[in-house]
Amino acid sequence: MIFLKNDYSLGAHPRILKALTDTNMVHTEGYGMDPFCEEAKILLKDLCETEDADIHFLTGGTSANLIALSAFLRPHHAILAADSAHICVHETGAIEATGHKVFHVPGHDGKILPRQIEEAVRLHINEHMVKPKLVYISNATEVGTIYTKEELSALRKICDKYDLYLYADGARLGCALTAEGNDVSLSDMAALTDAFYIGGTKNGALFGEALVILRQELKEDFRFHIKQRGGMLAKGRLLGVQFTELFRDGLYFQLARHANEMAQILQKGILGAGYECLTPSPTNQIFPIFPNTLIDHLQKTASFDIWEAYGDRASAVRLVASWGTSEEDVMEFLQSL
Repeated sequence: MIFLKNDYSLGAHPRILKALTDTNMVHTEGYGMDPFCEEAKILLKDLCETEDADIHFLTGGTSANLIALSAFLRPHHAILAADSAHICVHETGAIEATGHKVFHVPGHDGKILPRQIEEAVRLHINEHMVKPKLVYISNATEVGTIYTKEELSALRKICDKYDLYLYADGARLGCALTAEGNDVSLSDMAALTDAFYIGGTKNGALFGEALVILRQELKEDFRFHIKQRGGMLAKGRLLGVQFTELFRDGLYFQLARHANEMAQILQKGILGAGYECLTPSPTNQIFPIFPNTLIDHLQKTASFDIWEAYGDRASAVRLVASWGTSEEDVMEFLQSL
């Protein structure tokens, strides 16, 4: 079976497992206060080109979003996001369960636009309504698209105009930063957002995300919030070991680049066969539109998700390549197609 269902089904890259094994019998302090976490923080601060960042290692994307957004916002604050945003669709209302309304707008290829932010702010006019305070984006987006530096700069400008925080979900940040046409770096993410996280779970780690907080007022007492929300791992060193291995010599970007390349071979072959995609994606997720009868045929040898209906007789599907996807897998799928 060719597995194109997601990018986290494999355990971990062999180098990650070796690093965990090699350090297994080393005693350290708990709760992320160990030398491995400290080393990983130094590596990430260098790549972000800032010493003035607080970095916290968390186990997963939903917990990172939940802990961060609930900590950053006061009870009457609301979040603005595209309607495809992970916090709107795939996190079981985790953010809204903390009492914060998520005000979503129609996404433009998965992105939120500055004018939509301005319109939303102007709709919420007084204390009888929630007050927009944070803009949530994903890079790469849930439909595989990426933000350019110009687009991020425009979002930063509108957020500054209305005193809004800009937060980026980086579950697939590696794929965004290594995609063809990308002009954004980790240092740009640090310069243009108030906080973002670097996803490891979907890019070779066994588990784990690195939350980077840049804005000073958001840093205070953050470890208290982690603990209260159940996100503080006693064996925090397991996260530090993984992120040190991912970033000490560029493995993180190497794995993301491979996932992108496999997906782009797939996309080129699918387009060449005469099919269309919902939106052009330069990253590791692609969304081709197939007749339902063809989908039935392909699912005999490949595992993937149906994304949405496209008329009565066709559907858009999601194909996801990972660091472990081989070119043989890709060519076998195209042969079946």
